[in-house]
Amino acid sequence: MRRVRETAVRRRTGGRSARVREAVLKATLHAVAEQGADAVSISEIARRAEVHETSIYRRWPTKEHLLLDALLDFSEAKLPIPNTGSLRADLVAFATAVMAYLDSPLGRTLARAMAIAGDDDTLAAGRAQFWKSRLDLASAMIERAKDRGEVPTDLDAATALELVIAPLHFRALLTRQPIDEHDIAQLVDALLTGLAG
Repeated sequence: MRRVRETAVRRRTGGRSARVREAVLKATLHAVAEQGADAVSISEIARRAEVHETSIYRRWPTKEHLLLDALLDFSEAKLPIPNTGSLRADLVAFATAVMAYLDSPLGRTLARAMAIAGDDDTLAAGRAQFWKSRLDLASAMIERAKDRGEVPTDLDAATALELVIAPLHFRALLTRQPIDEHDIAQLVDALLTGLAG
């Protein structure tokens, strides 16, 4: 009896819920990459993930909630935080990764989906969580630079990072203009010059 109970407990760890979440997020990303965010339906995602639609609706009340969660999950995997030993090199590498992400069909689609999603409390909280988690992780670049004496110790890391990230999203989502390595280097240099002044 005890062995049965221990086995049952062991099976629950991570379990079905984690597998369903992983399958649904993966199916969402593939469907969005193939069809675009607008054309994808919950029923199509459920079919691809081999789960019932109710399993999706229990976790994500709308397609927008699901897209936002997929964006969070995908971007955390695709946007690692560099540690080169120099703030300039870190920021150039980080901005280059962000731009490559926004240039990819999937990254662009997910970013646009997040930008146009409604503002109910859950979506607003999810969007805030996304940006907070990204800025918290990326702040390590600024904190290391403070320790090396490259920037003032009272520099607000989030503001500095927003000054790098905002132009990339502006071009990707609004003007749709390309940005290359030279543009990224100029952007980072302008920021660092401003911080030194």
